Amino acid sequence: MHLTNSTTPVTVRHRRLLRDASVALGCAALFGLLAMLVTGRWYPLHQFDQEWIGELHTYAREHRIWTAAVQTLSDIGGPVTMRILLGLAAAWLLLIGARVLAGWVAAQALVGWGAQWALKLAVDRQRPAFADPVSHAGGPAFPSGHAMASAITCAVLVGLVWYRVDRRGRTAACAVAAATVLTIGWTRTALGVHWPSDVVAGWLAAGAVLGVVTAVIELWRPGALARDVRRVNWRTRPRVQRVIVAPVRVPQTDGPLDEGELDGPVR
Repeated sequence: MHLTNSTTPVTVRHRRLLRDASVALGCAALFGLLAMLVTGRWYPLHQFDQEWIGELHTYAREHRIWTAAVQTLSDIGGPVTMRILLGLAAAWLLLIGARVLAGWVAAQALVGWGAQWALKLAVDRQRPAFADPVSHAGGPAFPSGHAMASAITCAVLVGLVWYRVDRRGRTAACAVAAATVLTIGWTRTALGVHWPSDVVAGWLAAGAVLGVVTAVIELWRPGALARDVRRVNWRTRPRVQRVIVAPVRVPQTDGPLDEGELDGPVR
């Protein structure tokens, strides 16, 4: 989520608040629709999930080295890793005095974690089951915790660097974040521990959490996020040291200076 710049007019701030709320409501509505289709076992979605996961499982079973590499990627990008990254970001922001921004980051991690398990228990969907699984995971399947945690973390980190980089830097940050989220989500289906719809649901739930947390903090402390963004920019900007050079005093003479005097003494 892009953080609000408090130098903009109040009407612009309200529009951005409305945008955050719209993102939250839109993602929540799509998540609810997807959950209804999953619990109702809507045949087209059920068939798509079954065919997709079946083909990936067959490939993973026949290519063990490839499967081990995918498992490594999945482990590295797991929820624990993502929450550690958010914890480190929140601690750093707290150290430099950006307390509201640090709270925003911490709230994204905590609310995301709580919402993930609340939704999993509410839907209580079974994971894919195979006679010869290539990977194991516990708990309900819907939504994917890996997909949700990676989407929240990448969006938060992009938001933190958004006003620190130029347009090219923003494009690169968004590209890296999108590639990370897509890769982690894909590994969960490739390993046969999540249905594709679980991963999509994780992304939608992440969007709802991001929008809700941002909107609530803006309503609670209007403009505080923007002030902390400016504080971070000021604390991390390059410092330019001024060097004062004493003026050179030219010796005064009664007559014109010869060439040797202009060049100074020979050492």
